[in-house]
Formats: sequence, C-alpha cells, structure tokens
Amino acid sequence: MFPRMIKTLLASLIAAGTLLTLGPARAQPPAETVVQAEILPGWETERGTQMAGLRLTLAPGWKTYWRAPGDAGIPPRFDWSASSNMKSVATYWPRPMVFDKNGMRTIAYENEVVLPLELTPARPGAPIILRGRMELGVCHDICMPMALELRAELPATPNPEPIRAALAARPMDAAQAGVERVTCAVEPLADGLRLTAEIALAPMGGEEVAVVELRDPTIWVSEPQVTRKGNRLIAVADLVPESAAPFALDRSSVRITLLAGQKAVDIRGCEGR
Repeated sequence: MFPRMIKTLLASLIAAGTLLTLGPARAQPPAETVVQAEILPGWETERGTQMAGLRLTLAPGWKTYWRAPGDAGIPPRFDWSASSNMKSVATYWPRPMVFDKNGMRTIAYENEVVLPLELTPARPGAPIILRGRMELGVCHDICMPMALELRAELPATPNPEPIRAALAARPMDAAQAGVERVTCAVEPLADGLRLTAEIALAPMGGEEVAVVELRDPTIWVSEPQVTRKGNRLIAVADLVPESAAPFALDRSSVRITLLAGQKAVDIRGCEGR
C-alpha cells in the first residue's frame, strides 16, 4: 500500500540522516537558520512537579511536525536521559494545523510553537538540570530531519505566560466538546485490522480531519477517511502491526484527535460495538 511505502522510506531516510526533497534540489540550510530552541522556566505545581516550556521558533515559511505528523511527516522524539534529578517528563501539545501538499496531508506547526513540559523530580524540592535531545523534522520546499540539544537548570526566573497560553491552546477533551459517545468496530484484514470509529458529535464547521493514534507506536495507522451522517462522524483507518497480521485491539488505547479550523477535540478510548 502506497502510504505504508512512504512511511518505510521516511524511516530509512531519517535513520540515515538523508535530506528529503519535495521540490527542486537545493543545498541543506544550516540548522540554526531554520529553527531556534529555548527552554522557558515556569512554576512549581501543587503536585510538586515543575512546569517549563520548549519554545521552537521557525524561520519564515518553515514548519515542524505535531506528535502524530501524518504519513508524509517526521514524528518528533525526545531523549531526556542525561538530565539530573529527573523522574519523568510529560509533554503537552497545543492544537496543530493541517497542511496538504503534493497530495499528502501533514499535521504541523508554523512560525512558533511552545510545548509545555511537566517535569517530575526524583528528589522533590531539589533543582532539576534538564539535558535533552529532540529529533524533529522541518519542512519548507525541502523536508529534513534535525536534532536539537537542550539544556536548562530549573527553577529559574519564571516566564509563565507563553506556557499558560500553550496549555490553553490544547484540544478540548471529549466532555468539553460535547461528545456523547464513541464506538469502535474492527474487522480483520490480511495484514492487520480496519477500525471504524463512530463519534456522536455535532459538526465542528469546515473540513473535519481525524487522526488515530495507538499506544503501540510500531503499529502503522493509515490516514483516516472521514464521513458524516448528521451528528455522527465516522472515521475509518487501517491498522498494520509489524507482524502484518490481525491482532487483538485494546480499545482503551485508541486515541482520536479531531481537527477543524481552529477547533480540536482529543478523544481517549472507545466502546465496542
């Protein structure tokens, strides 16, 4: 299947550090001219965690990808293992945008994005030395993989406003959006499953796009086909594991994000039918 071939090719090119071109060949620009990264200090929460933000500032015309970028995108990855006094890091994703180019859809950010980070210290109350590496993809007329080295010592002089704005820009959850029910039906395919999700939700306005994610990142998920029947949105996607065979799907692991203009809804799990 063509989208699966794209995904496999992207993975091979990223692993090799190869430049991906979507237009006439050109020299690869220096990383620092394309994207700037900055850790924004935030505040200590009531849970004892430390809020911070990662601000990515992109050169004009450049984009970088959301956590589930679509078949033509490069998924961002983080490695915080070199940090000190760090137990875990949770990343929160503001509402992304949908882009269509050359017949392929990607989910991305342009200009600037702040990713809120919630840091759980191993020793509460002690400083955190944040050392990380972010692997990401950036696109303009060309697309290329890139790596950013990140470092900060927290707490520091807080800069909370951009972080709070990014938190406020996250998709609504199902209850906030008025989702009444979500059901999922599955049927076996020769190399996996076909998932049909039915979501009881009034039209969001404009073109509605669905993104399906699973807890297991090794399972390939196709771009869902979306249709509407009144107040029911139906999204159909193929799920293909590495074994290329039907498998048992944990419906609680299904995550569906709906995007339409400036609206977004984050749905966790679905019922059987």
